Amino acid sequence: MSSKTKQAQKLLLFRLSGARLFGIGTLKIREILPFMRLSKLPHSHPAVIGTATFRGSAVPVIDMAAAVGNPPLTAEEQQKASIIITDIQRQEIGFLVRGVHEIIEADWKHVMPPPKALGDRAFITGLLDVDGDIIQLLDVELLLAKVYPESLVTRDVTLTDVESETLKALNILLVDDSQVARKQLSDVLDSKDISYQVTSNGDEALQILLKNNELGRPIDILVSDIEMPGLDGYELTFNVRDNPALKPPYVILHTSLNSEMSLSYANQVGANEALTKFDAEELLQAMLRGARESG
Repeated sequence: MSSKTKQAQKLLLFRLSGARLFGIGTLKIREILPFMRLSKLPHSHPAVIGTATFRGSAVPVIDMAAAVGNPPLTAEEQQKASIIITDIQRQEIGFLVRGVHEIIEADWKHVMPPPKALGDRAFITGLLDVDGDIIQLLDVELLLAKVYPESLVTRDVTLTDVESETLKALNILLVDDSQVARKQLSDVLDSKDISYQVTSNGDEALQILLKNNELGRPIDILVSDIEMPGLDGYELTFNVRDNPALKPPYVILHTSLNSEMSLSYANQVGANEALTKFDAEELLQAMLRGARESG
C-alpha cells in the first residue's frame, strides 16, 4: 500500500444550553428531527425524557444538557429544540439538543485531546478549533454509561482451556479514547487473566508498536477505535501496514459506528476485521482468528 484514500470526516455541531458548540461524528447519526410529542418512560433516568417513534420503533430520548450536568431544557425550550437520532453501540438513541448549528468537515489529526485537568468524568473526547471557536467533541459512550450504567456490565464468555492459553500467549494492544470503551475492553480480558497493553490515542499506540517491535516482542493483536484525536484508527492502521519495519499485527477496528461505510473503509486501509462495539464474545473470537492467522 503506497497511498491512502482519505475519508471525509464530518461533524454535526449543536448547542446544549448556552452559546458553546459541541460536536459528534455524522456517521453516528441516523436523522435529525424537530421536537415531537414523547411518550413517558416510567422509572427511567431523570435525563431520559421519553420515547420518540422513529421508523416504527420506540427510541428513548435523552436531554443531553441534563445528562452532562447542565440544567435541562424547559418545556418552552423543548418546543424549539431538535432530536438527533443516533445509532451507537448497537442501539438507537435520541438526543435532545437546544439547536443544531451546521455540519462541517474535519480532520481528526487536528483534534486535540481534552486537558487532563478536566478529570475522568469529563464528557468530551477532544477539542477542535474551528475559525476560533473551540468545539467540544462529546463522549457519547460515557454519557450513555451514566444514563444506562447496566450497559457497562460485561457478560461472561466461556473459553476452552486451549482458547484461553492461546490468548494468554498473545501480545495485545488496546487503543480507545473513550474511558468507557477502554474499561469494557479491559474488563473482558481481565476476566480471563489475559495480559495486554492499553492507551488512549493512536499516536501513543504507534510508538508502543514500534517499541515492542524493537524489543523483539511485536504486537500480535491490535484492537483500535476509529474516531480518535490525532492519529485516528484508519490512519493508525494505514501507518502500521505501510511500515516495512513493523511485524504486521492482526488489526481489529472496534467502533461504536454501526455503519457499512466505516466498516468498508476499515478494510480499504488494511484492517483484518471491523467490529461494532460492544460484544465480548465477538471480540474474543476475533482475537482467536487473529491468533490462528499469525500462528
